[in-house]
Amino acid sequence: MTKRIGIIAALPGELEDLVRGWRKHGKNMWTGQAHEMDCVAIAGGMGAEAASRACEQALATGKLDALVSVGWAGSLTCGLKPGDAVAVYDVLDVRTGERFVSAYPKGQRLITLDHVARADEKRRLAESCKATLVDMEAAAVARIAAARNLAFYCFKGVSDGANDRLPDFGPFIDAKGQLRMAKFLAHIALRPQYWPALKRLNEHSKIAAAALGVLTRESLKQIL
Repeated sequence: MTKRIGIIAALPGELEDLVRGWRKHGKNMWTGQAHEMDCVAIAGGMGAEAASRACEQALATGKLDALVSVGWAGSLTCGLKPGDAVAVYDVLDVRTGERFVSAYPKGQRLITLDHVARADEKRRLAESCKATLVDMEAAAVARIAAARNLAFYCFKGVSDGANDRLPDFGPFIDAKGQLRMAKFLAHIALRPQYWPALKRLNEHSKIAAAALGVLTRESLKQIL
């Protein structure tokens, strides 16, 4: 029997390599196959609420055997460089204290925050949580997978380094988890100190998305 998986990301760019050649449905959903598995991939927006809605959207398309959280994450250690792609073994929700273990047999520890991690808090989080990565969505996907008794997997591409100083994206993320780009760009235009870091973020994110597509396909081939 063909297995069917739901792949949940925040932004379309995170899925670009993985869904190449798949059929697109609307603005944020793709269906296709990976190693004889039927897949539905959804870029549902940033944050826990958006990720939860994306999971429910995927589940509404039919029975799933697994939920997979994929996308960009920030590095909390110099050992993980921007552009890298890695598997995640367990996820900590910093807000609730919950821990979710991936069905993947090895990998990194990731923490999920309710905001974009600031440079000044990354070192503290790395030490207190013994984690190497941070994102805003994985714990929400893991929670729904656990509630539905589905396997959970997580693969992340490193978009920014442990010492990168990025602007606060939080005020520019709307209720649907989308970045209000016009307002963000207007804000950044007056703050040239962030321009080099944002340029690197854009470059590294593209490299990470390509590596993430390869890692996700090859990892799922081995375990599902």
